[in-house]
Amino acid sequence: MREGYFTVSGLTIMVKTVIDDAAALHGIWVRGEVSNFTHHSSGHMYFTLKDAGARLRCVMFRGQNWNLRFRPTDGLEVLALGSLGVYERNGDYQFYVEAIEPAGLGSLHLAFIQLRERLAAEGLFDRSRKRPLPTFPRRIALVTSPTGAAVQDMIKILRQRQPGLDILVIPVLVQGTEAAPSIAEGLRIASGLDGFDLVIVGRGGGSPEELWPFNEELVARAIVACRHPVISAVGHEVDVTIADFAADARAATPSAAAEMAVPDGRLILREVQSLARRLAAAERRKMTLERNRLARAAASSALVRPERLLAGPRQDLDEARQRLGRAWRDHVAAARERLGRSTGRLDAMSPLAILGRGYSVCLLPDGQAIRSSEGIEVGEEVRVLLHRGCLHCLVRRKEEPQ
Repeated sequence: MREGYFTVSGLTIMVKTVIDDAAALHGIWVRGEVSNFTHHSSGHMYFTLKDAGARLRCVMFRGQNWNLRFRPTDGLEVLALGSLGVYERNGDYQFYVEAIEPAGLGSLHLAFIQLRERLAAEGLFDRSRKRPLPTFPRRIALVTSPTGAAVQDMIKILRQRQPGLDILVIPVLVQGTEAAPSIAEGLRIASGLDGFDLVIVGRGGGSPEELWPFNEELVARAIVACRHPVISAVGHEVDVTIADFAADARAATPSAAAEMAVPDGRLILREVQSLARRLAAAERRKMTLERNRLARAAASSALVRPERLLAGPRQDLDEARQRLGRAWRDHVAAARERLGRSTGRLDAMSPLAILGRGYSVCLLPDGQAIRSSEGIEVGEEVRVLLHRGCLHCLVRRKEEPQ
């Protein structure tokens, strides 16, 4: 039997010892593309870093990744800090990652982009969900640090613009690891307040790390869940946070939020005074115009000598009556003339007029006119109607028509 051999475990342990003792393989940065990423239920992250020529198995334990700002995804190019080691059970060497960041892109910025895209896909930023701000709020809650300059600026501006405004400061942490839960709790308290019209959440300027609590998902969801309209006022004009997308309105600064929240009472008062002056001037002009119209009406002949208004119509009525009388008389005369002509024509055509000229009419006993000798018998009685009187005759003889 050959002596001086290694067991698999022994050789693996030797390789592991060599690698563990090699200082050059500890605390090194490795750049590569993430693939096969898995976030295990244990909290550990397993993935592979690859480039065009090789692959490297990596593990990042829960103790190193619990506060990781972004989520590694397949295809993302990263820089990983760690040490090379050997996993004895499989005999594989792997890279134990202690820190990781996007290559060419800050981890905070990537975390911001990933959360923004995810919440936008859920519809949390939809414009249709945004609520209008009240025009004249009476009670406003400020969710912010009670000691910063931002809250003092907001209170000062709000008091100047609307002196009678009721302002409640809900103190929260705005910086550090506990800030996001504190802000979310402050928003929950504000949401539970009855009679409040508006909520302003924010803080003054700072570094991206200092402003990061307003990029946390916990804060964004608390803003969306708030019963009252919310204005987000974080940092300066160039600072944009997830809270700005979730809020009903975004202000560039806390001071700008105070100006956005309430109208300037002084400007409104000046506008009301200006409108009152314009209304009074218009009323005076209207009164002057109506007085002049009344004076002209009072001096008019219609009111001074009202009988003159009736003189012309009376004369016109008399003339109309005369024209109507003449027209009626002319009409009656013409009608009488037409009647006379018609009567003459009727008299000329009357049978009585014919009898007056010597003619007579023979009638049967029943009064029917005899037009022919046919049908008349000798000895039959007939009546002869004359112009004056009537004869009763017997037919002695008749002649038939030729």
